[in-house]
Amino acid sequence: MRQALKLHPDSRCDAVSRIEVEVARPGGRLLLRYCVTGTLSDLVMPPVTNARRTDELWRHTCFEAFLRAPSDEAYCEFNFSPSTQWAASRLDAYRRGRRIADEIAASGIVVQPNEAGFELRTSLELPNDSAWHLGLAAVIEETGGRISYWALKHPPGRPDFHHSDCFALELPATLPP
Repeated sequence: MRQALKLHPDSRCDAVSRIEVEVARPGGRLLLRYCVTGTLSDLVMPPVTNARRTDELWRHTCFEAFLRAPSDEAYCEFNFSPSTQWAASRLDAYRRGRRIADEIAASGIVVQPNEAGFELRTSLELPNDSAWHLGLAAVIEETGGRISYWALKHPPGRPDFHHSDCFALELPATLPP
């Protein structure tokens, strides 16, 4: 299924006109393909480096996913950089109890430019086959230094991808074969 991210109403972005995310759930995996339409030369794209876990990727162009069980306050946050660096954290509740999710292995990130912009592909191993609420987001940094915030849904006020309103996509439980 393809989902369009919306630009936060207080953000402006001249370099990107559209961000869509293709979401698939084959078996116990979550496949994400972020498709960015815009002028690549107007974006700050971190250089590709060794794929490794690192912090504060959200300070520059970065793609995010948030995963929560429907009846739980705890959730996971995933950050994917075009540099192929990544982060995975667990939180006990809204912005509380953050810890590195060491049990989650590197997801593998592929970035590919195309005639319309670029795409970033990655996948996650889901902890189980139950239903999930998913939040999808992006931080885009332009060459002039402006940063814009994109999400499936934004809560009122300033950008906040951790807010429960952002967990806007429901993934049903995987059906047994």
